[in-house]
Amino acid sequence: MTVEEMLIAAALCLTVLAFALIIYLQKQTVKLRLKVEALTVLVKESDKQRDAVKRELQELRSGTIGVGRRMLELEKKLAQQDAKLEESSQQDPQARLYSRAMKMVALGAGVEELIQECELPKAEAELLIRLHGKN
Repeated sequence: MTVEEMLIAAALCLTVLAFALIIYLQKQTVKLRLKVEALTVLVKESDKQRDAVKRELQELRSGTIGVGRRMLELEKKLAQQDAKLEESSQQDPQARLYSRAMKMVALGAGVEELIQECELPKAEAELLIRLHGKN
């Protein structure tokens, strides 16, 4: 075998190896491209899910803020009602008398004690004890 034949054989081998390498790299490129496309789809789906969660979270925040405002309004109204109730009980001496009598009943006062301390009729004293007394 001459040098020229050896060079031709080496060139032929290199050409075959180069084509084999090109084919292998093309197959690998196709595989990688498919993987990239699959990952792109996953990323898009994740973005959609993230956006949906963001919207839901925003709705929850809005609802919570609304509930909080409503709670503040109700607390304010309750405080006003408590103040009005306290004011009316302070102005009405009869209401103060019954309030005191109910406290005494809660502490265990009897009919005679209510009659003497609160100047209640016997029937009213008995009724208070039945309604507010300890069983």
